[in-house]
Amino acid sequence: MIFRSIARIFENWIDPLADRAPEQPPRSLMAFCWFYLRQAKLPFFAMLVLGGGGALMETASFWFMGVLIDILDATPREAGWSGLIASHGSVLLAMAFVMVVVRVLLLSLSMLVEEQTITPGFTNLVRWQSYRYVARQSLNFFQNDFAGRIVTKVSAAGQSIGDLMSSLLQVVWFMAIYAISTMALVAALDWRLAAMIALWIAIFLLLARYFVPRIRENARELAEANSMMSGRMVDSFSNILTLKLFGNDVGNDGYMRQGFERLIERVQRFTRLITGVRAALNLLSGVMITAIAAVSIDLWFSSNISSGDVAFTLGLALRLSMMLGRLMMQLNGIMRAIGTIQNSAELIAEPIGLVDKPDATELAIRRPEVRFEHVDFGYEGGGPVIRDLSLVIGAGEKVGIVGRSGAGKSTLVNLLLRFYDVSDGRILIDGQNIADVTQESLRAQIGMVTQDTGLLHRAIRDNIRFGKEGAGDDMLWEAVERAEADSFIADLSDMRGRKGLDAHVGERGVKLSGGQRQRIAISRVMLKDAPILVLDEATSALDSEVEAAIQANLMKLMEGKTVLAIAHRLSTIAALDRLIVMDKGRIVESGTHQELLEQGGIYAALWARQSGGFLPVDGAETEA
Repeated sequence: MIFRSIARIFENWIDPLADRAPEQPPRSLMAFCWFYLRQAKLPFFAMLVLGGGGALMETASFWFMGVLIDILDATPREAGWSGLIASHGSVLLAMAFVMVVVRVLLLSLSMLVEEQTITPGFTNLVRWQSYRYVARQSLNFFQNDFAGRIVTKVSAAGQSIGDLMSSLLQVVWFMAIYAISTMALVAALDWRLAAMIALWIAIFLLLARYFVPRIRENARELAEANSMMSGRMVDSFSNILTLKLFGNDVGNDGYMRQGFERLIERVQRFTRLITGVRAALNLLSGVMITAIAAVSIDLWFSSNISSGDVAFTLGLALRLSMMLGRLMMQLNGIMRAIGTIQNSAELIAEPIGLVDKPDATELAIRRPEVRFEHVDFGYEGGGPVIRDLSLVIGAGEKVGIVGRSGAGKSTLVNLLLRFYDVSDGRILIDGQNIADVTQESLRAQIGMVTQDTGLLHRAIRDNIRFGKEGAGDDMLWEAVERAEADSFIADLSDMRGRKGLDAHVGERGVKLSGGQRQRIAISRVMLKDAPILVLDEATSALDSEVEAAIQANLMKLMEGKTVLAIAHRLSTIAALDRLIVMDKGRIVESGTHQELLEQGGIYAALWARQSGGFLPVDGAETEA
């Protein structure tokens, strides 16, 4: 109970989830580390002081051993404990107090700071702040990288900075204090012994100067290979259904094997360096211990030092050898941590690709009119996708967008949501340029149901409540019923026995059918009740009976809203106020279903050629 109370004090020293605005960290190694370390200066300073104290206690223990041997050498055996205490009691008591009380207190406090403060507090502070910043990156940022690779780097940053600082303070700093105090005590015996220890440390530093930069660079490459391997594995597991459907285990194994070969090659290159360092250190230690032993014995022969001094000097030398060996062992971890931090910093500290203007305002809508004025857009590294597009969608108007794959339909919606900024022109909502308002307020005014429904591996209640944070169960169930989802939600359960709205849906909702996922998504948008509604193949995953029921509810949801509906199945949007036909990034036809049929253009041809309700796909174009 007492220990728990003491531990709680140290556990509360750092608040890893402190409310702090997401901020871009610097990219250089030292600046990146300091960005987070400055938030925990006192705990790390305590580690510095306590680590130095622990090193002094280590040195003192060998000095005590030498003093004790000299005391025993000067005390007749027949005097026994009483004679020993009578002549040297105060010295023995002081040494016992230092070893039992001071040493234990210093080591215990150091352990509490490291295990109760740094490990849970600081490590998760870095992870939390890194996650919050990276989560605000542009959609393009996530589309151009492995999700697993991003997760690995964000997660590893906190652990690596914590491990690096612990190693520096618990090993390197400890070693520095131990070496200095060792030379000071040995110098008091004979300058030649101190000179030999100084030479030993100097040669060690020369070895470190040669090997450390090489180890650091190889550690960075190893960290990159590790994160890439994690990304490939997560990508494979996330798409395991596709891999099993096509049954190409050999081909996928070959792809993964390439990643493993690259990782193994990096590991071998790194460990060759570490082995070389350790071999050189072992040779150095063997030569120096032998030389110090020879000089100590020679000084003892000439009565310049006592037997206790010989024991003290050799004890320090042996301990120094073990600690230098430990330091080189830790160098592996230190360099790995540095490489991982550098690798993580390159991703975490990347500037956010799409940000709000400094003076951005909140989007306030009175009339949900949408205007595209001479909009041009092309993805980075590609040609133009949207070309001089102008379109006005009146408040409350319901417009369907039609076109072959690659016409630019989804890109148009992405621009409206400001997942990307237009190359030229502007997009207005109720007369307000969306580039001048905050992204959060913009997307709060737009409800969207996509063809590829994304659900999080959380409770169904949590997935639906994304539509309106804090919505009660009554409001939530109303949205569920309107989306015709109540018929299956009540019967759902997961492997942990959670039922109904509390049941978890699996990663990306894999435990639900396509139609069930779509109805959950529609429930979410119905709960949001935004003035602008975007439907991207909203009912494509539903069977005809369920689709007919939801279509009626969607029509109710559309009342009083501005609607953009993308569809390949033309029958689902034929009754809308107006249809827009896009081709190669331009609007080529506009009108009602009947008017477009009478024009005999692209829409009429698509309508005539539909088979089973789907558009033919132009293989020469790719949907943007």
